[in-house]
Amino acid sequence: MNDLHLTQDDFLGGRLNLIQPKKGYRITSDSVYLAASISLKAGESILDMGAGNGGILSCLATRLGQDAKGCIMHGIEIQPELMTMAIKNAQINGHDEFTSYFEGDIFKEIEACAPNSYHHVVSNPPYFEKGKITASPHKTKALAFGEDMVDLKKWVERCLRMVRPKGTLTLIHRAERMDDIICALNGKAGSIVIFPFYPKQDKDASRIIIRAQKDAKGLLSLKSGLIVHKSNGDYTPAIENILRHAKYLDITK
Repeated sequence: MNDLHLTQDDFLGGRLNLIQPKKGYRITSDSVYLAASISLKAGESILDMGAGNGGILSCLATRLGQDAKGCIMHGIEIQPELMTMAIKNAQINGHDEFTSYFEGDIFKEIEACAPNSYHHVVSNPPYFEKGKITASPHKTKALAFGEDMVDLKKWVERCLRMVRPKGTLTLIHRAERMDDIICALNGKAGSIVIFPFYPKQDKDASRIIIRAQKDAKGLLSLKSGLIVHKSNGDYTPAIENILRHAKYLDITK
């Protein structure tokens, strides 16, 4: 890992400092939104499938503060250079006491991460299918965006496999893939909540957070969601609270 090719950037209004590639895969607001939607209690465990450089768990731990020390946070990442950054980021921000990252393929067994054991599983799956976009010249970004992406249905099923009975799976993805994700959850999870993000007022949703409870039978609920930008391009107050002030996002409202 060449430090000349890394940047060190602030998140959550300076509460969090993360290293990431100068070019290639970089943390986006999607990871911050997803982390903000997780309510983790003392003694609970969470697994990030495809953890990248640790953005989601780092944001979650920062928001929880001292309460995070009573939790177990695990991440699986296939790219060793990103996993190395995730471990370093946990150390930089004082999260390494309760956060561990494991190098591996989510479609293979990871000895330290047992199926059917996590209270929460989160994931920001690659957004594009293999062959559907021109691959980035930067390997970390190409893989994260889907250069070798398997079917999204299989990704969702693999994530759900790691959730304990009645635990939750929470994903963020492109709004146009909502149907594919719901189909993957059908018969395996219920009480599904869909929370959309609209780029601006009167625009179609571009992102969604989907949460489902494993082995539950509850009905699907579509929430009103949030508008990301004002007409002048600035963030709306609700989004500012998430991105700058580390506020919790209750997607059940």
